[in-house]
Amino acid sequence: MVSPVTVVKNEGPKLVPFFKATCVYFVLWLPTSSPSWFSALIKCLPIFCLWVFLLAHGINFLGTRSSARKILAGLIFSALGDAFLIWQEQGYFVHGLLMFAISHILYTSAFGMKPLNPEPGCGVVVICGVCYCLLYPYLSGPFTYLVAVYIALIGFMGWRAIAGVQLFNDLWTWTKLCACLGAVLFMVSDLTIAVNKFCFPVPYSRAIIMATYYAAQMLIALSVVECKDNTNRNNSKIN
Repeated sequence: MVSPVTVVKNEGPKLVPFFKATCVYFVLWLPTSSPSWFSALIKCLPIFCLWVFLLAHGINFLGTRSSARKILAGLIFSALGDAFLIWQEQGYFVHGLLMFAISHILYTSAFGMKPLNPEPGCGVVVICGVCYCLLYPYLSGPFTYLVAVYIALIGFMGWRAIAGVQLFNDLWTWTKLCACLGAVLFMVSDLTIAVNKFCFPVPYSRAIIMATYYAAQMLIALSVVECKDNTNRNNSKIN
């Protein structure tokens, strides 16, 4: 198992652009009432940096690891979702919802179905059911069904990420823990969006949404780095 110190030394420098771009977003804090291509760029910039983070591990890394390609594709659709949500008041909220739904499908595929670990899945079903029941009275029209489908997709993604962390069996790695934490933070971010949009204003909602969202995407991007570590160790053994 790769130690956290090694992870920080190896991956930390590659994440510096992401942290800088995230700081730029929060420092500028462009008003959402005046959507523009510049505000879309600033919002998407941290996600662009995560594209670069994965690409920095090499074309061979992406070429031989389908999970890394799926995470990269998920980040691409996430950036499209971010851009659409800049103009959500102009009727593009559903477009953003669709882009993020595709991202969750890609992330779920990257996390895989092994181990199955159904126990956390039952917990996620209960949590998602409660969330939808709370949101349901405030939903109308197509959102009654769209939100239900979206909750199911992100809940399934969350289950597959959480299922990989088997602490009591010592069958876990730091990357699986990253996937788990990233999925949970993503769910927190999207739940905050839903409550703020459909139910009632959430204090400091934008700060909560974006902080948890960027952290979630970073952790999910980190969740595939183990592939490279494993490859390097296997090559060392062969040599």
